[in-house]
Amino acid sequence: MRIKELDLTDLNELQKVSLETFYDTFADQNTEKNMQEYLATSYKLEKLTEELENTNSFFYFVLNDEDDIMGYLKLNINAAQSEDDFDNALEIERIYIRKSFQKQGLGKILYNIAMTKATQLGKKRIWLGVWEFNQNAKAFYQHLGFEFVGSHTFDVGDDPQTDLIMVKDI
Repeated sequence: MRIKELDLTDLNELQKVSLETFYDTFADQNTEKNMQEYLATSYKLEKLTEELENTNSFFYFVLNDEDDIMGYLKLNINAAQSEDDFDNALEIERIYIRKSFQKQGLGKILYNIAMTKATQLGKKRIWLGVWEFNQNAKAFYQHLGFEFVGSHTFDVGDDPQTDLIMVKDI
């Protein structure tokens, strides 16, 4: 397996894996209308281009030996963070693993990349938002030492949902 930091040449593959993994993860708990609205706005090429060009955001693919994309990671620092409450911090905005590659330890590998990046940048904490009903993700992050500190709203279409904010000091 290998890790690849993304640039604009990866845009179409990023869009493809983003649409697939978000849909696979959350479609069962949302209406089709809300899913399609969210996917159409959040993962359109123009928005992903802006995110890839943002020097305060970092994207990584994890690939297998056949160069299949197994999952990806998006990190944010400074003004790219989705909340402005965290000084000297790194945000894990997305860890998504394709269904066929889940339960293979890839989430931990991507988390370790985030921790390495935070350390390299001299950050003092790492944080993320996790959907209140995503029990597996909450348990995963708690096992890694994250603690709940608050919440924010995450809109999927016209459905305002609650993401729990979790933080870990480095």
